[in-house]
Amino acid sequence: MKVLKITGNEKLTGSIRISGAKNSAVAIIPAALLAEGETTICNVPNISDIDILEETLKYLGVSVKRASESILIDTKNLKNKPIPEELSNKLRASYYFMAVLLARFKYVEMYFPGGCQIGSRPIDQTLKAFELLGATIKEEGCLFKIEAKELKGTTIPLKMPSVGATINAILVGTLAEGETIIENAAREPEIEDLIDLLTKMGAVITGKGTSTIKICGVKKLKGCNHEVIPDRIEAGTYTIMGALLGNYLKIDNIIPKHLKTLTDKLQEMGANIEIHRDYLIIDSQGKLQGTNIETHEYPGFPTDLQQPFVALLTQAKGVSNVLETIYENRFMNIPYLNQMGANIHIEGNSLIITGPTKLTGTMVKATDLRAGASLLIAGLVATGETIITDINHILRGYEEIVEKLTNVGAKIEIEEIQ
Repeated sequence: MKVLKITGNEKLTGSIRISGAKNSAVAIIPAALLAEGETTICNVPNISDIDILEETLKYLGVSVKRASESILIDTKNLKNKPIPEELSNKLRASYYFMAVLLARFKYVEMYFPGGCQIGSRPIDQTLKAFELLGATIKEEGCLFKIEAKELKGTTIPLKMPSVGATINAILVGTLAEGETIIENAAREPEIEDLIDLLTKMGAVITGKGTSTIKICGVKKLKGCNHEVIPDRIEAGTYTIMGALLGNYLKIDNIIPKHLKTLTDKLQEMGANIEIHRDYLIIDSQGKLQGTNIETHEYPGFPTDLQQPFVALLTQAKGVSNVLETIYENRFMNIPYLNQMGANIHIEGNSLIITGPTKLTGTMVKATDLRAGASLLIAGLVATGETIITDINHILRGYEEIVEKLTNVGAKIEIEEIQ
């Protein structure tokens, strides 16, 4: 099996360029199926999630051509085929195909989507949105059969600002008849990025970046060219590493306002950060103070950075508290951090972290994408050697992470072991 081997406690200096946003790309690529003709998407991260989407596109008869950071999608031969479980369960974002095929063909069959096991991730709000737009849904075990004689715009009040439900409602609403209004919509930058793509295709959408999104349905959409925004979670992960080990480490190709919640918190803790127009420079000074965080939907503290941030808090002075409000199973990294020497107690959906503690390298397991990032950060700080197993979780979300870290001084490599 492949593992990540890290020799810790090395300073990081130089520059890390941030790739295109994973959470944008996994929605934008399926959205290309709404258009008739060719769509070119640039700044696409080279990660395994994109490989899975490409596999699904080709299964549906779509022509896909990939270059280093771009993907050309031609829907001329798109076929509406049932998406089998072996494809849908590889990726949570596979349910965006559910929305685009329903929008284009008024019928879709596919199995329940997969993804990281970080807690209950129901798709009830997505299914309710489809029903409000005129679809009927039959569930046969994990198989969904969704059909609509016609799709008509309506008001969709979301119980909570779910990113997935917001995206799926937007995707179907673009080709529905009349006006669709999404209330309590999620406001994440990745949703704004998707709206920018759809607008280039000919969709009529207002309310971008707000909790109320209005869509005036159109008959058809055309292909376009679009560039994916930088990945704020990747940028945040490397910024956290810089707060611990950076020697004037440059995090390049960012949108600073997307990182504001994190950078404000790091500065409050005593981190030395210079923020510029499209990059930041961070220098570790070894004097971080403990703090409290509570995860929320954007623009709150991102749940996707909670686990990496916990690794940082093990090295901060005093008692820190973490409240996870989004997912109930996002503490699977904690036993491994404690195994390395951290002092973390779990109380319900809260963590109490006492630091700083000395971390020592050992063998640990990446249980999900961001838990893997947390353990990688801990390994970079720890004395000795850390070996992380199940690294496919990490590789599906961070493009060329070994190369990027090696280039700034980390001692990290992928190794095959028995």
